[in-house]
Parts: sequence; structure tokens; C-alpha cells
Amino acid sequence: MDTEITLKGDKVIEKIPSTTDKALRINLNDNIYGTFAEIGAGQETVRHFFRAGGSSGTIAKAMSAYDKDFSDAIYGIEEDGRYVTESRLKKMLDHEVDLIEQRLNRDKHPTKMFFSYANTVATIDFAKQFKGHGWVGIRYQIDSDEAYNEILLHIRFKETDGKLQQETLGKLGVNLIYGAFYKYNDPKRLLRYLYDHIDIDQLEIDTINFSGPRFADVDNRLMSLQLVKNRMTDAVMFDPTGKNILPAAVLYKKNILALRGSFRPVTKVNMDMYEKSLQMFVDGNKVKKENTLVIFEITLSNLSSGGEIDERDFMDRAELLCSLGQTVMISNFQEYYKVVEYFSNYTKERMGLALGVNNLIDVFDEKYYRHLSGGILEAFGKLFYRDLKVFLYPMEDEDGNVINSQNLKVHPRMKELYKFFAYNGKVIDITDFERDNLKIFSRKVLKMISENQAGWEELLPSGIADMIKKDHLFGFDNKILEKA
Repeated sequence: MDTEITLKGDKVIEKIPSTTDKALRINLNDNIYGTFAEIGAGQETVRHFFRAGGSSGTIAKAMSAYDKDFSDAIYGIEEDGRYVTESRLKKMLDHEVDLIEQRLNRDKHPTKMFFSYANTVATIDFAKQFKGHGWVGIRYQIDSDEAYNEILLHIRFKETDGKLQQETLGKLGVNLIYGAFYKYNDPKRLLRYLYDHIDIDQLEIDTINFSGPRFADVDNRLMSLQLVKNRMTDAVMFDPTGKNILPAAVLYKKNILALRGSFRPVTKVNMDMYEKSLQMFVDGNKVKKENTLVIFEITLSNLSSGGEIDERDFMDRAELLCSLGQTVMISNFQEYYKVVEYFSNYTKERMGLALGVNNLIDVFDEKYYRHLSGGILEAFGKLFYRDLKVFLYPMEDEDGNVINSQNLKVHPRMKELYKFFAYNGKVIDITDFERDNLKIFSRKVLKMISENQAGWEELLPSGIADMIKKDHLFGFDNKILEKA
């Protein structure tokens, strides 16, 4: 049975089918047939299909290769020696789908839509210091004559009990398989349905990728944005090619320099700030540049328009930053200390923030910390406890004066607190800046683009103006220019 829609007064209420109902509907579909391979947290997903009834029509094989030697013999040895990785999941799916095609005769099963579900998972450790994580995926057909589709996702457990984690994993697996076959035409809804009968506080999905003929038009970056928008995760990341990447993998043991902004669009100011702060970060901390990751971060508050997320606008900004060879992070973090806390989950190495003067003034605004029992002092303790450095890019006021850490003005109540951090080496001025850049403001550039005013191209990094014109970004309309 599918999701039922009922009316209560003027409200439309969705009645979510139970996990058993979902497994039973799959089992009763004569054309769905495949295998389950689950490593590390029990055979929790396939258990639901066995118990729902009619499983012989769905399950060709179910297995768990818990012993590492057995697992290596079946799926091969990973170069890094790890087992809970995307690479291991893909090898499992490759192997299992190959077996299906080898062992099941298409002449005997002409209408069967083959699938292979797999997961490789580590649940909470005995000391309860590591909560656990895993990779989950399905490779499957929607038509027996069609190529395979694939959905891969990475999860992090939030529960602190191994049995509960196993139960959550089982529900997620059923939701994924059910969604793959019955919600594939609406990936955004499919994503939301992954949390049927699962609370946000139980599980985090921080990476997801769709591929295959049925998902040819799916932009995985937009799907990642949905993860953040739906509070399924706090942050997602993209590499310079625009591909979704697992934060834990790229942040692990890295020195991190973060630049936050709207980047609407990215300007010469942003790139000058990036280049100068990176050099100061590397020199000042005596760290290796090759082990340093620079992240351009955009918060959801900077993606909003009228209370809704403008997804097209997000795409524009992400593509431009990636085209400049940058790693991009989209987060739910409004406060800077939360960004630092997030990075601290993955690295204990050096961290830095590159800010403009206005951004630093906002950091010392008490309104952002009223939800904390310790207020702004608690926030600053979290922000600076790891010897974090702020690299401050100056601004020019209306009178042409350069404003830096020495003469910027914060609220009178924050004056002494600011002095404490600014004069103790926590805030470092970027002095080798391009004076002409101080006259560049993203809001002004955006207005020039949308109104087709001359000269905005010169305010952007090389190649960015061409992309904006080619793809008509930020309201650019070359037809107006042609008429002029």
C-alpha cells in the first residue's frame, strides 16, 4: 500500500505506511528480485522482508561477511585497510550485481527488475566514545531492459545504544529500497521518506549521490542542499569539480582555513582575502600548505529569499566558487563558533577564519548568543579555545579611511572583551591588501549585473564574468545590452 492522503479539516495529512507494509509491498511485487549484503550491524534490513511474508519472491540471497578475511576474499582488499568506506560499498554492489547477472537467467526472468542492497556499518563502540557510521546503498533496475540506477548515502548514528542503532539501520534500509522503487520519480520526496519512522535525533545523513538513467537529470549538489534544508545534517561539502564529498574524509587531520560569505557573486575582494589570509595562516602557524584545506562556507541564511531557499541562486554561487578551484561548504550554522565546533569533530590541527570588518563586528553582537546560558562568553570560549586565529580584511569607510582591528568600533559593552582578543594575537590584520579592492562590494556588483551597468566585469576574478554572461546568472540579461 502506498502513502495514504487523508483530510482533517482543511489540512492534508499523510499517513505513512509502516515498515512492515513497505517490506510487504516490495515482497508482493513479482518483478522485484535481488540480494542483500549487510556488514557490521546485523542483517537488520533483510530481517524486515523475511518477517513481512512473501519474501521468497524478493530475496535471492542474503549474507553477512563479518570476518575481515572472508570479506576481503569476497570483495577484495581496500588500499587503506578500512571496511566502512564508500569504496567498500561500491565493491560490494559491483560483486553482488555481477553475481545476479551471472546466476539468474534472463530468459527465465524476463520481467524481473534486479537489485542489490548493501551496507557496511560500524555501530557504537564498547566505550561509547565513537557513535558509529556507515555507508548504505542500492543498485537496481526500474525496467528489466534498462541499465542500473544507484543511490549511495553516508550515515552517522546519534543514538548511544547499539541495539537501537541496528533497529534504525533496518528501518532506513527498508525506506531506501521502498523509495528507490516507488519514489524514484521524485528524488526530493524520496529523500524525506528515508526518515519515515526515524527521528532526526536518531540518524544523520551527510552525503547522498544518485546516478543512473532514472536520475540523469538529478543534481546531487541540490540533493545535498536538501539534506541541510531538511535538518538531516548540519553541513555538506563539494569539491572543486562540484562533486559531493564526505566532510569527514576531507577534513580529517587537516589544517583548516574557512571563509564565510554570501559570494553573490564572488569578487576580487573574496579572492584577495583568500590568497593573503592563506599565506599568513601557513607562515604564522608553520604548517604545510599541502595539508591545509581552504573552505568557502555559505550558511543557509545567506541562501534564503523571502523565507525560502532559492536553489537556483545556490547553484550559481556554488558553480562559480568551484570553477575557481575551491572547496565549498553549505551549513546550517549561523554562529561562527558552531563552524569551529563542527571542524573540531574531524581535526585537531590548526584552524583559522578569514573575515571582513563587518563580519567581525557581527561576531561581537550579543543577540546571536542569547540562547546560550553563558552568553557571548561561552560562545567565545568555544570559538577561541583551540588557539584559533582570525585574519581580518580591512574595509574603507565613507570618508576613505581604512578600518582594521585597531580602529573598528564594537558595542560599548563589548569594548573590553574585544580588546582582550584583539590585543592578544587572536585577531590579525591583513596588511598586504589591494587598496582598490576596498571599494568592491558584492551587493553593488549584484545590482550592476541585474541592471546591466557597465564595468562590473572588472570587479570579478578572471573567468567569472564570462560564466555569468553565458548562463545569465544573477539577473544578467544580454538582450538589454544588445538593444542599447
